[in-house]
Amino acid sequence: MARKNKQDAQLVSDGMKRFNAIRPSTNVLYSIIFILLALMCVIPVVFVIIISFSAESSISKVGYSFHPTEWSVNAYQYVWQLRDAAGRSNILRAFLNSVGITVVGTVIGLALISTMGYVLSRRSFRLRGVYTTLIFIPMIFSGGLLSTYVVNTQILGLRNTYWAMILPLACSSFYVIIMRTFFATTIPDEIIESGKVDGASQLRIFLQLVLPISLPALATIALFLTFAYWNDWYQASLYIETNRRDLFPLQYMLVNIEQNIQYLTNNESFMSADSGTTLPSETMRMAIVVIAVVPIMFSYPFFQKYFITGLTIGAVKG
Repeated sequence: MARKNKQDAQLVSDGMKRFNAIRPSTNVLYSIIFILLALMCVIPVVFVIIISFSAESSISKVGYSFHPTEWSVNAYQYVWQLRDAAGRSNILRAFLNSVGITVVGTVIGLALISTMGYVLSRRSFRLRGVYTTLIFIPMIFSGGLLSTYVVNTQILGLRNTYWAMILPLACSSFYVIIMRTFFATTIPDEIIESGKVDGASQLRIFLQLVLPISLPALATIALFLTFAYWNDWYQASLYIETNRRDLFPLQYMLVNIEQNIQYLTNNESFMSADSGTTLPSETMRMAIVVIAVVPIMFSYPFFQKYFITGLTIGAVKG
């Protein structure tokens, strides 16, 4: 009997190996496909970086090219030479503003979304159905731009403050539903009950038992929030006046430059004396893209391992 069971197990194992096996030719084909897809993602980024370091004269002669006739950093110099009345770099200030807004906004967003999702995932919460409905409604339609602007400026007084660029994006109904579903389907009730038996409060259960095993979901939401805050310029255009350039985030500053390249030469108070008059407009557009994209690219590796873990959640039940 034991021998027969062993043989059956071996047959099942051999069958699974044959089922999961990939022929060498198929493996080569898949490798070629994924290499091409990777190149399609990487080559445009490299191309933009090369153009941003090209001389304007080279673009005038040969156009956009992987091999410019002359290299130059004039585009970055012009962007860096944007100065305020005190001689401080506007781009550096805008970059620091974006970093601060992104970090603070992501932390606040994670706190709001995770706590709200956890509460709605508990069957013992009597009003979970009512609040779930209220949270779901904004996913269908919003209150409108006018009412949102009045609330944020007249009631909350967020105009010309950093909070105007943080709070409107801090909580999303879609992300709350995602966290609610994750907590409801992934966090076993036994863990919550064990914490209650040990006399832990709900806050302690959430912080010490639930959050440590929820890192994949938290990392996913954190990455989405990071992208949203870093790429956002619309909130600044609504709530920050044009004379408050000290509050401008990086994207809003770059959008202004992109919409009117002559901004660099027409506003002498934001230009250094030795900046010159020849504007590298074509290369500057690419430099703006590099400045906006490259910093956020380096944030992805910090979240990658949690994405891989998140893909396997629920795949093995022990």
